[in-house]
Amino acid sequence: MPSYSKFRERNEAAVRSLTKPRNIVVRARPGKPTQGLLSWGGAVFPCALGRGGIRAIKREGDGGTPLASMPMLYGWFRHGRLATTRSALPLRQIKARDGWCDAPGDRNYNRPVALPYPASSEAMTRGDRLYDCCVVLDYNIRPRRRGMGSAIFFHIAKPGFQPTEGCVAVAPHVMKRLLPHLSKKTVLTVLR
Repeated sequence: MPSYSKFRERNEAAVRSLTKPRNIVVRARPGKPTQGLLSWGGAVFPCALGRGGIRAIKREGDGGTPLASMPMLYGWFRHGRLATTRSALPLRQIKARDGWCDAPGDRNYNRPVALPYPASSEAMTRGDRLYDCCVVLDYNIRPRRRGMGSAIFFHIAKPGFQPTEGCVAVAPHVMKRLLPHLSKKTVLTVLR
């Protein structure tokens, strides 16, 4: 019996889609602009967004989550705080001197720095769980524009999905589920 070309093409496309990296899509939760719904692989999870909601034009300090498609670059993790660090995404353990510069006028704006740092910067070793796993998103990194937002990460959410400073944050069990599937080919897309 001959194979029908339209079925063969459809089947080949289905096989190709299974081998492609799955992207993550985030949309605002209806009626809650500081919370979102994260879709991945047919599942939907709650997430926290920036205190400024989703912003088409992001500025430093506005608390907005950028309306953008952001490839995942690499991740950081706190030793002994995660159930798994298995991932195709490059992961690095956070050390006491690791920080991130958020001073728009500094030459290392929106870059990792060693603490103590003379300009405004954030310590990656936080007292809370937020950076137990922290994935750096390619937002305002390549190319970098001063004042257009820094430290846009995908990380662990505060209890109750309280607003972030512009990042996308999920529950620890969701991060555990997603981490093994993340790679440098994964793109996190924030839509309205």
